[in-house]
Amino acid sequence: MALTAELKEKHRELWEGVVTHPFVLEMGDGTLPRKTFRDYFVQDYAIVGDIVSILSMGVAKAPSFDAASRFNKFITGILNPENDIFMDAFKEMKVTPEEMARKTPTTQAFGDFMVRVGLEGQFEDIATVLYVTEGAYLDWATRLMKAGKRPRNAAYRAWIDIHGPAVLGDIAAFLGQHVDRNTPPMRRKRVEELFLTSLRYEYRFFEAAYRGEQWPDEQTASRRPRGAR
Repeated sequence: MALTAELKEKHRELWEGVVTHPFVLEMGDGTLPRKTFRDYFVQDYAIVGDIVSILSMGVAKAPSFDAASRFNKFITGILNPENDIFMDAFKEMKVTPEEMARKTPTTQAFGDFMVRVGLEGQFEDIATVLYVTEGAYLDWATRLMKAGKRPRNAAYRAWIDIHGPAVLGDIAAFLGQHVDRNTPPMRRKRVEELFLTSLRYEYRFFEAAYRGEQWPDEQTASRRPRGAR
C-alpha cells in the first residue's frame, strides 16, 4: 500500500471527520448559516498567505524543474482566480480590512506550523503538509459534486467548484505520488507526524469556524457589560 493511502487508512476517522464535517455537509446542502461561512471565509483568506509562503519555499527546495513548475503554477492559481473569488465575496459580505487582518488562535497556529515546515523541512515535508491541505479539500468537494450538491448560494457553489478535480486534481495527485515515491523508510515517522498534525489542524479549522473561537482577552471583552472597565 502506498504511504499516503496507508496514512489515510490509519487516520481514517480523523480524515473522515474533516471531509464530512458539518460545515462541509451544510454548505453542500445550502443550509450553512451565512455568518458561519463568512467567519470561515475570512480566516481562510488569512491562511492562504501562509499556503503561498510554504509553496514559495517549496519552489526553492524543489528537486526538479517539473516540481518547481507545478508549485509555481499552483501559486499563480491562488493569486489570481482564487483571490478574485475572495475579493468579490468580501465586497458582497462587507468584510472590513481589519477583519481580513485578524486571525483566530487556530488560524495563527496552523499558519505558523506551515511556515515553519517550509523553512526547516525538506521538500517531501512540504509536499506532505500540502497533500493534506489540498487532498482533504479535493476529497470533500469531489464528494459533494458526485452527490449532486449545487447550493443556491453562489459563494458556496464557487467554493465547491474551485476545490474540485478540475482545479485540485493534478496538484493533489502530484503531491501524493511524490510523497509515496520519495520518502525513505527512516523518514516515514516524520512524514506521519506532519500528516497527522496537518489533518488535526484542518479539523480544528472547520471547528473554529463552525462553533466559534476567540482569543482569551477577546472572550473576556465580549462578556464585559457595557460601560464596565
